[in-house]
Amino acid sequence: MFVDHPLIRRGAIEERDYQRNIADAALKRSTLVVLPTGMGKTVIAARVIAEVLRSHGGRVLFLAPTKPLVEQHATFLRDVLIVDSDRIAVFTGEVTAPEERELLWRESKIVASTPQVIRNDVRQGRIDLEGVSLIVFDEAHRSVGNYAYVDVAAAYKENPAGLALGMTASPGSRAETILEVCGNLGIEGVEIRTEFDPDVVRYVHDIDVERIVVEPTEAAREIRDVLTKVLDEQVERLKSCGLLQGVPRPTTKDFLRAGQEIRGRLDSGERNGALFTAATAQAIAMKANHAVELAETQGMESLRSYLDRMEAEADSRADRQFLGRPEVAKARALAAGAKAEHPKVNKVLWVVREQFLQKPDSRVILFTHYRDTSELMVRELASLPGIRPARFVGQATRGEDVGLKQKEQVEMIERFKEGGHNVLVCTAVGEEGLDIPATDLVVFYEPIPSEIRTIQRRGRTGRGRAGRVVMLVTRDTRDEAYFYSSRRKERRMHVELEALRRELRQKIFVGQPAGETFAEARPAERLDRMRRAARPADPPAPAKPPKKPGQAKLPDY
Repeated sequence: MFVDHPLIRRGAIEERDYQRNIADAALKRSTLVVLPTGMGKTVIAARVIAEVLRSHGGRVLFLAPTKPLVEQHATFLRDVLIVDSDRIAVFTGEVTAPEERELLWRESKIVASTPQVIRNDVRQGRIDLEGVSLIVFDEAHRSVGNYAYVDVAAAYKENPAGLALGMTASPGSRAETILEVCGNLGIEGVEIRTEFDPDVVRYVHDIDVERIVVEPTEAAREIRDVLTKVLDEQVERLKSCGLLQGVPRPTTKDFLRAGQEIRGRLDSGERNGALFTAATAQAIAMKANHAVELAETQGMESLRSYLDRMEAEADSRADRQFLGRPEVAKARALAAGAKAEHPKVNKVLWVVREQFLQKPDSRVILFTHYRDTSELMVRELASLPGIRPARFVGQATRGEDVGLKQKEQVEMIERFKEGGHNVLVCTAVGEEGLDIPATDLVVFYEPIPSEIRTIQRRGRTGRGRAGRVVMLVTRDTRDEAYFYSSRRKERRMHVELEALRRELRQKIFVGQPAGETFAEARPAERLDRMRRAARPADPPAPAKPPKKPGQAKLPDY
């Protein structure tokens, strides 16, 4: 079934209960929509826009934080709405001159724009928001502090008849944060959904989640043992300076926290030898800790690149002291003499090759945390017949590693959609924002401890059709710690979202899903919803007998 509306093209939008329920609520009051990645926030916006234009007329303003997102939203609206395409305008600083924007504003029914452009045009008197019936704020969690959304919303509040629609997948876990966003945008109600809610769960496509455990190489174990000696020594130095007290096995977070404390004391004017010793020890500990992580979870090439860059730059005392350690010299020799790369590399190649053998027109995303690893994997994947990989990284240029401009990112995604590339090797830039639909397989080169980023990565598959997630985990390394940390946080997040609904309900209108929420459901129903929302399975086999009732497992992520 498809949405039947005089301003929505027939067959353009699938009818979904939760999208209809949320859109109906957003037409009654200014609303913040909290919805996981891949569940159709933009579709809800399109439904609200269509009805506002039909029933109220006026103009609609669709704001998004980046130029590629603005272009993407404008293209989507042109595709699904029955509105003359020349009456859907795009405003960005690069695309249109101020004088052109003033004319386009008068002639357009829908304007998609970055918020900075609208803020500037309102201040300069080129446009006013009096005739605007609806403003959509994409990535609405940004609406704090000095961000341009806050100023645009403040100007819009002078139009009491206008509606505001905020959309986000990452609202924060504190009611105060969400209420601040709502206050800044003039929001009167909140609609929160998860994939476990009764009006959502039937629309969640199957996602087979498979964890593949690999063993660290002998070289990685030796490097870990050697560099751990350097790390332990720095921990003792920090403890002798009064830091990391009561922390038996410091993590990266602990080292970062120690660094913040040291910088805070230095900024306050404290100057003594112990504090400078602690600053150097903390910097060396971070380097040793990072090198161990690369050896254990990324591979020898990533470790060699990291140490080579450090040697080429060597612009601090900590760099020089770290590189001058005999243990580090030994680690570099072990990395240089290693005969094999990390076993994850071959596992990725195997998983991707199997995917394309089963479904030659597949689209695959490989997520890697580090750019060095992404470069390695593009090179390795390109050696497979029929695989056309592309490296999708952020805009920042680091040394000789040139980033992708936003226009290049959009063009690469278009080639991916059209089949020019069939594998995207993404760093964190591919986790949110840009629409990457119809992805059959998502591979995590490593687990990440953030539950939000894990959900965003996983949400890149199972959108328009069933999908699969493969997560590579190196045994007895921080990979395992991150894997369990993310899974634990995600389970807690679902419980906290229910608590957030209850807490917010005391201070603002909060919509309720049709039927029992996840927290209200009986344990058996909760289990059933979790199974339906993320159908895990063993790796696909050519001839697999059908499962008997009751054999479904909980997701292995």
